[in-house]
Amino acid sequence: MSTPGRRDLRTLPKAHLHLHFTGSMRRDTLVAMAAERGIRLPRILHADEALHVDATRRGWFRFQRQYDAARHVVDGEEAMRRIVREAAEDDLAEGSGRLELQVDPTGYAEHVGGITPALEIVLDEAERTERTLGLSIGIVVAASRTRHPLDARTLARLAARNADRVVGFGLSNDERRGATSEFAPAFRIAREAGLASVPHGGELLGPDHLREVVDHLHPDRLGHGVRSADDPRLLARLADQGVGLEVCPASNAALGVYPSAGDVPLRRLREAGARIALGADDPLLFGSRLLAQYEIAREAGFTDAELAGLAADSIRLSRADAVTRERLLAGVAAWLDAEPTGHAEPSGPSRG
Repeated sequence: MSTPGRRDLRTLPKAHLHLHFTGSMRRDTLVAMAAERGIRLPRILHADEALHVDATRRGWFRFQRQYDAARHVVDGEEAMRRIVREAAEDDLAEGSGRLELQVDPTGYAEHVGGITPALEIVLDEAERTERTLGLSIGIVVAASRTRHPLDARTLARLAARNADRVVGFGLSNDERRGATSEFAPAFRIAREAGLASVPHGGELLGPDHLREVVDHLHPDRLGHGVRSADDPRLLARLADQGVGLEVCPASNAALGVYPSAGDVPLRRLREAGARIALGADDPLLFGSRLLAQYEIAREAGFTDAELAGLAADSIRLSRADAVTRERLLAGVAAWLDAEPTGHAEPSGPSRG
């Protein structure tokens, strides 16, 4: 029987289910690609500094402006393949055995001839990288709330046609934009193709909006979902229905949803029975990758057994095949059975 102590979180098998395509980039990769193209980046994208904004429309605009500036650098197939490959390398180095990377092909279509080739490039590189690294990779196609719901249906049909390789369909961007109910037909297309429903919800807006997301989009997992902690009845409903929460503490703090990452109500969510998968969201902007989210939970008082429970939840909530899930879950059990090696030092913000 193991003694109390801290095990190395890098060796804890885990699944990463909330990571955006451009937002996954290493900061040094972005700076190098911008220099090659003669593109001038906003200061915060080439400084060793994480973004922090208020949870307002103005704050979101500032965040989106930085994200769009980074995406402007991703101007072709080579850059897109590099992002997939490096995201997988970084995840693998932090103990991830499963990555589900979210991409909106619309943002890259103009450089490669349309949304279909854009998605094909990502899927092809994901398959190639999976074979090379041995990391299980799934791709989530995401629509944006800032565009017309008909665009979301187009993306849902594209995802459905590739349901043998795409694992889920999402909805991202500012929760205050668009009418949630109008995106329901797109999610119906995705669900009928067997894809997971993984919309964002319950981050910038509270329980009333989150109920709309649940009622109309029938999520298997919610991107964020942390504001369910504001309504015990809603939180109990999510727990009873087994809806997973992709909780990203560092980004919640960076976007002003909570004063600090330690204030994200992980304990309250967990005690209510919610299934949680920790995620990094956009490490390029927030300066914090997957491992750091587990360190945040540890500093919030989660024991090694509880951290292993979070990792196991992330694996069970993933769309990895049964063999991969069982292998990773066995690794979680082995990690917990091993003797602690001492008090591992936090890694701190990783390159983003």
